[in-house]
Amino acid sequence: MKWQNALKDYQLYLRIERGLSQNSIDSYSRDVNKLTDFLEENKIVITPITITSEHLQKFIYEAAKNVNARSQSRIISGLRSFFNYLVFEDYRKTNPLELIESPKIGRKLPDTLSEDEIDKLINAIDLSKPEGERNRAILETLYGCGLRVSELITLKLSDLFFDEGFIKVTGKGDKQRFVPIVNTTQKYINIYRNEIRKHINIQAGFEDTLFLNRRGKQLTRAMIFTIIKQLAEKIGLKKSISPHTFRHSFATHLLQNNADLRSIQLMLGHESITTTEIYVHLDKSHLAKIVEEFHPRKQKP
Repeated sequence: MKWQNALKDYQLYLRIERGLSQNSIDSYSRDVNKLTDFLEENKIVITPITITSEHLQKFIYEAAKNVNARSQSRIISGLRSFFNYLVFEDYRKTNPLELIESPKIGRKLPDTLSEDEIDKLINAIDLSKPEGERNRAILETLYGCGLRVSELITLKLSDLFFDEGFIKVTGKGDKQRFVPIVNTTQKYINIYRNEIRKHINIQAGFEDTLFLNRRGKQLTRAMIFTIIKQLAEKIGLKKSISPHTFRHSFATHLLQNNADLRSIQLMLGHESITTTEIYVHLDKSHLAKIVEEFHPRKQKP
């Protein structure tokens, strides 16, 4: 079995059987391609069926020289998934990464913005330009609904159920969920729709896409990153932020205001509550206040 044939079969499995998004498939594929590049550079002729733990140890040792522990762990996890697939399909008897441990890494806490910082970013938008109203609606939607950037750029007019107070979001693996949308966010989306979007010459195929560029097509992920980066520079914000920072801030601020984790999990579209639990670690002072207020053994005056 050749590496590229095995990789194509694996990609098909990830798409059809595991229902992963193209971004996730690309990420898993990069891990396998890094391994095959290493084998080629070192003139090691071996197949996915015959490669051993020793070969993989050498690759991981070399990879560790150029990446941090978190990236190294990610590569090992990606390759372990690839070889698990080969075992699952009976191409191999064992996974050569079974005895290879990932480096110990601390749990990375996501960066967040304060409410004041979010207000400053939004207030820095130049509303005298047509794209200003669009950009304000974009930031309000990212923060107001906790969307991933991929979910934001694919949001459709037909996904808006404002009378019911919800939007329909298509997340990872094309899984759909309904997310509440507050009146403020609805207001800014409606301003953009009624005053800006309807004057755009919309290209065929994008008639239902909510947020459009000046050419009447869907915005790219890179464009959302650029909008946010430029606003951060404009207000002199020292934090390194991205569209995902608004999602983290959405979850953190909900938790700080006593929302329960299960509700936050559903709104974020996390498969596992474990993923959502990372937000519990963000504000220890908030958790201390919760115990003081609600624990039956709290100290009484």
